[in-house]
Amino acid sequence: MTTTAAQALVAQLEDLGVEYVYGTCGHTNIAVLDALADSRIRFVIARHEQAAAHAADGYARTSGKPGVLLVHVGPGLTNATTGVMTAALDSVPMVVISGDIPSYYQGRHPHQEINLHADADQASVFRPFVKRAWNVHRAQDLGRAVERAFWTATSGRPGAVLVNVPMDVFSKPAAAYPPISRAAPPDLPRATAELIAARLAGAERPLIYVGGGLREDTDSLLSLAEHLDLPIAHSLMAKGTVPDGHPLVLGMTGFWGLELTNAYAREADVVLALATRFAETDASSWDPRFTWDFTGSTLIQIDIDPAEIGRNYPVEIGAVADVGLAVKALAGAVKSHPARDRPELRRRIHEARSGLFAASRERGTSEAFPLRPERILADLRDSIPGNAILVTDVGWNKNGVAQCYELPPEGRFITPSGASTMGFGPAAAVGVQLARPDAVVVALVGDGGMSAQLPAVPMAVEQGAPVIFVVMNNRSHGTISDLQSAHFGRSHGCDFTDPAGLPYSPDFAALAAACGADGHTVTTAAGLGSALRAAIANRRPAVIDVPMVNEPVPTPGHWNIKDIYRGIFAD
Repeated sequence: MTTTAAQALVAQLEDLGVEYVYGTCGHTNIAVLDALADSRIRFVIARHEQAAAHAADGYARTSGKPGVLLVHVGPGLTNATTGVMTAALDSVPMVVISGDIPSYYQGRHPHQEINLHADADQASVFRPFVKRAWNVHRAQDLGRAVERAFWTATSGRPGAVLVNVPMDVFSKPAAAYPPISRAAPPDLPRATAELIAARLAGAERPLIYVGGGLREDTDSLLSLAEHLDLPIAHSLMAKGTVPDGHPLVLGMTGFWGLELTNAYAREADVVLALATRFAETDASSWDPRFTWDFTGSTLIQIDIDPAEIGRNYPVEIGAVADVGLAVKALAGAVKSHPARDRPELRRRIHEARSGLFAASRERGTSEAFPLRPERILADLRDSIPGNAILVTDVGWNKNGVAQCYELPPEGRFITPSGASTMGFGPAAAVGVQLARPDAVVVALVGDGGMSAQLPAVPMAVEQGAPVIFVVMNNRSHGTISDLQSAHFGRSHGCDFTDPAGLPYSPDFAALAAACGADGHTVTTAAGLGSALRAAIANRRPAVIDVPMVNEPVPTPGHWNIKDIYRGIFAD
């Protein structure tokens, strides 16, 4: 039998270790779907391409393997845009394979072609955020493009890539493409490691700042920190990299960071920044009055991406290296320096952190109904196992969890940061569950985020993925409603209402039942814990609809958007 390019593609994906392909069908990709039917690779149909992209993203963040997305021409590709951009901006490896119009129809403007600027131009839609886009013109070139796509997505700073294929190319004869060996990632030179170790050992107020790019090698990070008693602050994306309960963890910086964390970051004399881009909210809009001020201190920055070194702050020592390898090298280099002990700093950290979590738990004892958001967090913490994976959307569920939810040491926190995409959580949790089928996976989302990705529920049912969707339902885009009310004195266009102006919400529990999942509507303060325990025991997809009051997350740091509303602008 003649092997088609589609069949050779699927065989190549198997050789690359692909377990799942996420996507939707279309006339331009059914040749690939037919080849997948005879493969050990499982196709996850998602009903909407954004849901497919978020699910592939969640799978990639959890498994460490690139997510693979298969989309159709035109609206199929454009529907996926937001999800792919979300992965790209969070440095998540993703390979997108898109079907396109037949190659011989270019210039004739066939069905669903993107052509108003140039003929067959759909790859240009992805160009602003993918690491690379390939347009495949010949069947014999598809294997090489896919091999390069996987290499590009996973090497250096991970990210999303696109392989765009005219539909007729999939059906042409093609030979199998042999696997190619990969190069080792860059290490930190020994001399550089020793120089950085000496700077940290000699500092009076040193700080390690961890970004989302460090997902492994936490043992080496702790060895480095504990030898010199170095406090650790982290970005939003890095919550959970080091356990929340560790005595050296200062917590998150920036807009939602503790006052102690921001103050220590501002006053540190040597800062070792690991795999972070110093994002705006993590850096209080880069205003030196609030979080980071390097006018009289030393910044040492290590990143796999040279473009990030010195982007937002002047760097005295910059190194392009794989951060995991770099941390191992530093952990070894500091051993040549005497150990340090900072008991007073540890005491201050303990007081601030334990006070934060205790105060949140105290507020979470309220029996008021609808529930206060911190009651939802307290019940969640008490009801789910310590090794559960918590996937959030955007709004209170992300910001509040990052700030005041004490993540167990074995737990995992997954959230969108770079794009802060509403609708990420529900579908991403399905991908997370497929990557970790034995884990308890909770999608903690707002009613706005759940409404944005309703296809996640039937996707979970079809895949047998027992995701627990907890909907913090305040019948509003609550965070933005609070922001508008605080600055303009009223909220308009942010709250969900019926024609009479009364608060409105879909019946999310009924939606779950209609999709074949379990549905729970919480009607009392004690009802959430009961619903969570039942959902965990049943191991079926479940939606728990939790009425919640709209209550803003405390913001000890700064965000320039507030200045903009007041008409105050930075130069």
